[in-house]
Amino acid sequence: MSDKHYGLPSLSALASFEAAARHVGFKAAAAELNVTPAAVSHQIKALEQELGKSLFHRHQRGVELTETGISLFLAVQRGLGQMSDAVQHIRATSARQGITIRATTAVSSLWLTPLLAKFWRTHGHVVVTQQVTDTAHSAAECDLVVRYADMSRETGPCQSLFKDHIIALASPNFLKQYPIKTLSDLAHAPLIQLHAEDQTWTTWPQWAQAFGYDGALGEGLHVNNYTIALQAAQDDMGVVLGWERLTRPLIDQGTLVQILPHRLETPQDFYVKLRRNAPANAKVLRDWLLQRARNEGIKA
Repeated sequence: MSDKHYGLPSLSALASFEAAARHVGFKAAAAELNVTPAAVSHQIKALEQELGKSLFHRHQRGVELTETGISLFLAVQRGLGQMSDAVQHIRATSARQGITIRATTAVSSLWLTPLLAKFWRTHGHVVVTQQVTDTAHSAAECDLVVRYADMSRETGPCQSLFKDHIIALASPNFLKQYPIKTLSDLAHAPLIQLHAEDQTWTTWPQWAQAFGYDGALGEGLHVNNYTIALQAAQDDMGVVLGWERLTRPLIDQGTLVQILPHRLETPQDFYVKLRRNAPANAKVLRDWLLQRARNEGIKA
């Protein structure tokens, strides 16, 4: 009988991977973990060997998550969130301190989860369980829901987080192959098409028509997950529609760049809905998110 262990990878390897994925770099991850970049690199290489999959594309300019890396990153973040919830639950002095919040994969990974990490630094006593789902109507009722939809059709207490703009994004390497100057140039370039269950996401034809262009559009990769669509664009696979506020970290890092000056205001609203009779800590988190959204708007 083999004594090989088929359990989970070591927590230290997962911690190194999560930090490197979040910072999109080994050096920053090493600084956060108080170890050397070589130690982070060693942990991640060992994890890749154990899984038999590459988790990062390594370039001279830095690293980028592979599709496998994205999937593991989301899973690890959810796992860390669940562990944090468990620890906070043990510490909680009242059952009413625990709250739940729901968001889509895209909103969670690109906006909400990084903010929750900051929230816990100052509100460690509040147990937050995050439910990540791309199903439009989840059966589970949550205290808070972050949505991208028409807020005017909602019932109950809702407050706008922010309005966004939709822009065309691609990687710097992609632009070297496909110099795009006008909307008509999109007919000759691969466009990454999103086919999500949530029909509120703007499509390429809708975006182009908003600027008076009804001509041909290029065909490219078709995906059903916005996070994967963004990763494909970073991997030089095509042009993707970017919700500017959500993709700001990728733009600031230079992994994606705006290729045309056209900016379409989102037809839907990003807002947070509070469940009636939600516990007091749900209102604390809601107000904190609203303030952070306002602060981000001032900096933008």
